[in-house]
Amino acid sequence: MMMRYRYFALFFLLLSVSFVRYDERRFVNDSVAFAQAQTRYMLAEANKTDTLFPRSVNSSGQLRLSNKYEWTSGFFAGSLWYLYEATGSDSLLRQAVAWTEKLESLKTFTQNHDLGFMMYCSYGNAYRLTKNEGYKTLLIQSANSLSTRFSEKTGSIRSWNKFGSWQGKEVYDYPVIIDNMMNLELLFFAARASNDQRLRKIAITHAENVIKNQIRPDGSSYHVVCYDEKTGKVLTRETAQGYADNSTWSRGQAWGIYGFTMTYRETKDKRFLNTAIKMADYYVNHPNLPSDKVCYWDFNANQNGYTPGARSKAPMTPANYRDVSASAITASALLELSTFAGERGKIYKEVAVKILHALSSDVYRASLGGNGGFLLKHSVGSIAHGTEIDVPLVYADYYYLEALNRYKNLLDGQPLH
Repeated sequence: MMMRYRYFALFFLLLSVSFVRYDERRFVNDSVAFAQAQTRYMLAEANKTDTLFPRSVNSSGQLRLSNKYEWTSGFFAGSLWYLYEATGSDSLLRQAVAWTEKLESLKTFTQNHDLGFMMYCSYGNAYRLTKNEGYKTLLIQSANSLSTRFSEKTGSIRSWNKFGSWQGKEVYDYPVIIDNMMNLELLFFAARASNDQRLRKIAITHAENVIKNQIRPDGSSYHVVCYDEKTGKVLTRETAQGYADNSTWSRGQAWGIYGFTMTYRETKDKRFLNTAIKMADYYVNHPNLPSDKVCYWDFNANQNGYTPGARSKAPMTPANYRDVSASAITASALLELSTFAGERGKIYKEVAVKILHALSSDVYRASLGGNGGFLLKHSVGSIAHGTEIDVPLVYADYYYLEALNRYKNLLDGQPLH
């Protein structure tokens, strides 16, 4: 009798698990179906130009475009590749190819560190899904262009050419921002594709110095570290887009979680895994994280002990806005980190799934045909600059789609990539 009871219990447990998986697959499929339908509206407007790329909306709620030299130029093509991957649509494939190939000339661009965003999110996904050898060659050339910004003296890739401190009139010549962790993936790819270990060494050295100089003991991160180009000495640790120099800018924290998870995937060096875990724990355990796990734009905004710089516009925006872009990036990162982190990985997966469900709700997801054609609402570009506050942003959509695809792969027992 007891044995029969155990068989029945096991049967109902397996049945309940299968229903959960079915419901979650339906959730992913419904989310992708909405994204595909909404993207038709975006394409109808965006295809009116051959030289500009979706970024956000203007004050009237209409699609706002930017040129290919903006750091966001590769995300729309990347989103099209993710939708093609999820749906197999031939029309989406054609659009993804067209929007990707508009960026071809950037392969020799060397004016900032964002080439990884611009080229790997577009051409990287294009190569992954088509195995077009021309795309691989272009990515290798792009990685070599990015590598020109590396300094042996600082051990880091220079992010911007200049950084004007919010604290006063000081201008620094060698700023490195936490966002730069994301651009290392292009270097790792190109190192494998071309057997150029120099590119791999640059990526690893940069990541090592981010751990050393940019991650705080509690797992939070400084946004900007400025180096003396001649000596390699750290001159200052500040913020450009966060609330205060000592606060934790949420999107910067997300870049770090994602970047160190990816760097561990590429190296299997436990230092990078431990850093990703430390940064993830800061996010998921933070007392200021709302119950839906969609974070505020800065973990410490408007709190005692955190003071914006004299030139920052943060005091002009006292509302504590959510940043959907930071949460979408974090969800995608946590899904991958969950596969590396043992028992702790269950928590990361739960948080990631909760974020995805929140972002797919009416609170954060656009109405069909609205929001300038973007999928998600309520992101923040830079409150410190007074720009792109509580608007859709193209990179929020990109990482949301990436997270949906990764979640589907986890549900199906498939590799994330």
